[in-house]
Amino acid sequence: MRVFVAAASGVIGVRLVPLLVAAGHEVVGLTRSPEKVEALRRLGALPVVCDVFDRKALRAAVGDFGPDVIVSELTDLPDDRTQLQTYRSANDRMRREGTRNLLAAAATTPRFLAQSGPGTFYESELPESPRVSVDEAAKTTADLLEAESGVVTIADA
Repeated sequence: MRVFVAAASGVIGVRLVPLLVAAGHEVVGLTRSPEKVEALRRLGALPVVCDVFDRKALRAAVGDFGPDVIVSELTDLPDDRTQLQTYRSANDRMRREGTRNLLAAAATTPRFLAQSGPGTFYESELPESPRVSVDEAAKTTADLLEAESGVVTIADA
């Protein structure tokens, strides 16, 4: 399967890409950071640098690859949890406008998976329930590539 992973260099993306590659999928890893290209290459993805707010470039990136599925892990969260409030509007824009642009670029792509919802910031500590570890989120996302359409809540038991 040809899988286009948006935000492949993010917390979940860097865990998801190797799982997809190990399963035999051909993976494009989208990042907006040129300095993350080599890391994505080492994970086994074909890196693509593109800003999801650039609709034309995003359409070209998706169209050039011709994915069977697009996986969106789009967020704009700080590394420092104390800055969450400062990043709120940027993250909201990423979720709304970035996802909208990615959906528009995916017009001819048969499948689209998107992670979203509150409490997705925590990488190493446990938030309030329901919660999920980033490793489990990546594994379950990889398992859902061919799932029926619908909403799936991924949470630790």
